[in-house]
Amino acid sequence: MIRKEELNLVQEWDKTFVKSEKVDHCKVTFVNRYGITLAADMYAPKNAEGKLPAIAVCGPFGAVKEQCSGLYAQTMAERGFITVAFDPSFTGESGGQPRFMASPDINTEDFMAAVDFLSLCDKVDPDRIGIIGICGWGGMAVNAAALDTRVKATLASTMYDMTRVNANGYFDAQDSEEDRYNAKAALCAQRLEDLRNGEYALGGGVVDPLPEDAPFFVADYYDYYKTDRGYHARSLNSNGGWNVIGCESFINQPILKYSNEIRSAVMIMHGDKAHSFYFGKDAYNNMITGSKYTENKEFVVIEGAVHTDLYDGGSNNAIPFDKVQAFFEKYL
Repeated sequence: MIRKEELNLVQEWDKTFVKSEKVDHCKVTFVNRYGITLAADMYAPKNAEGKLPAIAVCGPFGAVKEQCSGLYAQTMAERGFITVAFDPSFTGESGGQPRFMASPDINTEDFMAAVDFLSLCDKVDPDRIGIIGICGWGGMAVNAAALDTRVKATLASTMYDMTRVNANGYFDAQDSEEDRYNAKAALCAQRLEDLRNGEYALGGGVVDPLPEDAPFFVADYYDYYKTDRGYHARSLNSNGGWNVIGCESFINQPILKYSNEIRSAVMIMHGDKAHSFYFGKDAYNNMITGSKYTENKEFVVIEGAVHTDLYDGGSNNAIPFDKVQAFFEKYL
C-alpha cells in the first residue's frame, strides 16, 4: 500500500515574501516512489474555473519552499497557473530520514512525484504540466524533463549542475583524478566518524560572519540566506547546511547525460554576472548538441544579474516573469 506519513506542517504564513491577495494558498502532501512524504505549498488563482495548467517548483539547493521557490510559485499562480512549491526529501517540512541528505535519483524523483500529484488534482489539466527548478534544482529539473514524458515545459533558473560541482569543484578547479580521489577518501573517512559518533556531522551553511576576503559568490549567498531578505529557520543554507556526506553520490552520477533527448520545451535562464553562469551556458549547449529537438529550447541571459538576483529579483526585479509566463503559456 502507498501511505502518506502524517507531517507536522506549519499553517500560519511564515514565508520570506509577502502573501498575495490574488491567490488561494494551502498546504498539501504527496508521496514519492521511495515512500517519502513531501510537503508543499499549493497556490491557485482566486475564483479560478475549469482545469488549469500547473507548475511544480523547487529550489534552490539547500533552501526551503518558504523562500524563493514559493515566490516563483505564488507569482505564477497570480498569472493563471496552479502551482506547488515543495520541500525535497530529507529537508524542510518533508519526510525522509536521516535528515539533510541529497540524492540525484531521489531528488529527481521528487519532481516526478510532484507531477504525479498535479496530474491527479481535480483542478489541473494533466496534459499541461511544467516544472521550475532554481539553482541546484535547475539541474534536477532538466534531469526530470529527460525522464518524465508528462512534463511539457521546464524552466531552469540560475542553475547549478550539482554533479559537476561535486565532482570538479567550483569553476572546475578540482577536475582531476587526484582531487576526486582525495575528496572521496575524505567522505569515506567521515562516514566512519559519523557512525562512531552516532550522528551525522553538518557541513555548515553559508558562512557567518562573512569574512572580509570572502569571494563574491560567498558574499552573494550571505546577502540572501543570512539577512532578512531570505533567512528562514528551516533553510539548510541559512543554518547548519547539509550533512558532510550528504552529497557524496553526486560525485559519481552525472545527471544531464541524456538532456539532448528532451523533446519538450526547456528554457535555461541565467544572469551573466552570476558565478554559476557557466553551468547554465554549458547545460544549454549540451542540451542542443546532437539534438533533434532544438526548436523549443531557449537560453535567456539576464544582463547584469548575479546568482541570487534570480532568487527573488534582487534590487532590480531581475526575474523576467513576463517572459517566464509567456514561455509556459506557449508550451502548456
